[in-house]
Amino acid sequence: MAFDYDLFVIGAGSGGVRAARMSAALGARVAIAEERYLGGTCVNVGCVPKKLFVYGAHFSEDFADAEAYGWTQKGSEFEWSTLRDNKTREIERLNGIYRDLLEGPGVEIIEEHARLIDAHTVEFSGSTTTAEHILIATGSWPVIPTFKGSEHVVSSNEAFYLDEFPDKVVIVGGGYIAVEFAGIFNGLGADTTLLYRGPLFLRGFDVGIREFVHHELLEKGIDVRFDAHLEEVEAVGERRTVRLRDGNRIDADLVLCATGRAPLTHDLGLESAGVKTDVNGAIEVDASFRSSVPNIYAIGDVIDRHQLTPVAIAEGMCIAYNLFASESRRVEYANIPTAVFCQPNIGTVGPTEEEARLKYSSIDVYESSFRPMKHTLSGRNERSLMKLLVDASTNRVVAAHMVGADAGEIIQGLSVAITAGATKADFDRTIGIHPTAAEEFVTMRESVR
Repeated sequence: MAFDYDLFVIGAGSGGVRAARMSAALGARVAIAEERYLGGTCVNVGCVPKKLFVYGAHFSEDFADAEAYGWTQKGSEFEWSTLRDNKTREIERLNGIYRDLLEGPGVEIIEEHARLIDAHTVEFSGSTTTAEHILIATGSWPVIPTFKGSEHVVSSNEAFYLDEFPDKVVIVGGGYIAVEFAGIFNGLGADTTLLYRGPLFLRGFDVGIREFVHHELLEKGIDVRFDAHLEEVEAVGERRTVRLRDGNRIDADLVLCATGRAPLTHDLGLESAGVKTDVNGAIEVDASFRSSVPNIYAIGDVIDRHQLTPVAIAEGMCIAYNLFASESRRVEYANIPTAVFCQPNIGTVGPTEEEARLKYSSIDVYESSFRPMKHTLSGRNERSLMKLLVDASTNRVVAAHMVGADAGEIIQGLSVAITAGATKADFDRTIGIHPTAAEEFVTMRESVR
């Protein structure tokens, strides 16, 4: 059977774009369909605009710290519309770059909603086309739980485009998005309350890291409440009142629900094509990202393995090379580094201490907490935490965790060493760069437990 395309991609996020353009560069006939925006969540309503907002939020502390370094100023004033609109212009620029990346190798861009008709047929705008291989890379979407008054809250998507900056914000959630936005709104000047239904936020991260970040957020003036169960959000005009199960009420201008994301599989025609999903709606795939239908593949958030942009990109590369370069590639999910751009930042690679103690017979923990050099003059109470986990039987460093300025930048380098199998002796014989915070990772000599 002759097909219109060798590969048809549904979803032009980071993973879909990488798979499409690399496949086209390898000689495949490729089309990609996207109904919203090129670049997906990360570029448009995720990691890129969020990081820009983190930069913006941090200036309030930078201005305050500058005085101790001899800089005086008559005052500063934050203008929300400037940050919001400059962010939007940058996103539009990136959208154009993604278009160029696709058009350069000859990928056909279809700016429509696409859905499966059968294993080889895709429908959009009343038209159909066929492809030998189909890749679903539609990502995920924010989930707002069902409760009375849920129509009065916003998700992280809307938070990037607010008409007015709120004076008082309530954020519901305990994942990295909630914690990051708590730092953003607080840094930009909003009275910020973070509500989480569990006993401690950032589930899945190292407990010591979670506890340390909690303390730092409190130091910055964020009202953090655990075991806080949202019952209702009432609206009177533009004002919101959050009512909790324990009877407490919190008034706010904005309520942001950052309560998770779900695979975006609605109206994709998966059932008609025979593509199986799990109980959470994620597409089930094998190690080669092949679904229950052999010629239909899925990558990224829609398979719900690791909701991280670099992971989706790596999966997209695998698809391209496996299909069109006669290679057998796999994505290695061990030691995936990640960062949480709360304030201060979290950077981590490898298992948590709790996970490591279950995996290895004996673990040596090296840990250091200190006040960064910058704040010896600024007077700020912010502290940093660094932690190494070492397999005692092999002396191999199996994890590194950090809370502090530029943690993500520092952990990226350490992840190379850990992936390469570096030992604690390798760290010990590495000369540090002085004076830096990062040198602490090569100067910790005594295990703490």
